[in-house]
Amino acid sequence: MGTWDIGPFDNDTAADWTGALDDASADARRDLVLAALTRAAETTGFLDSEIGEEAVAAAALVAAQCPGGDPVDSAYGPRQPVPDLTGLRAPALRALDRVLTEESELLELWAESDSASWKAAMDRLRAALTPRPAADRPTPG
Repeated sequence: MGTWDIGPFDNDTAADWTGALDDASADARRDLVLAALTRAAETTGFLDSEIGEEAVAAAALVAAQCPGGDPVDSAYGPRQPVPDLTGLRAPALRALDRVLTEESELLELWAESDSASWKAAMDRLRAALTPRPAADRPTPG
């Protein structure tokens, strides 16, 4: 696993995936994000770590556009503009849920190392992607 930190873009697979995202036409970028999320969410059986790493990176791009989401400030994140992805919250949540199941190679790999920090990062992603009830949203002032 070519991983150097716990961030969603801190591995070779995610860095390569964001490079492909940058190389795609502006019109195709949303579809590439959705494809990465769908591929993970719809995988039955054992989920390969590379599919999981792409899904985590895609989910991070969606979360970055949601209230409370961390900005994508990694040198390995996309350099080209990313379209509005806020409509992909549900697929991003499904993909993260799939990555965090027992039949996930990525989950197994992190269980062998710094799983608490990685799990906390995944929890922050999930929190940003989870829509808040209207009563919890700040009112414009």
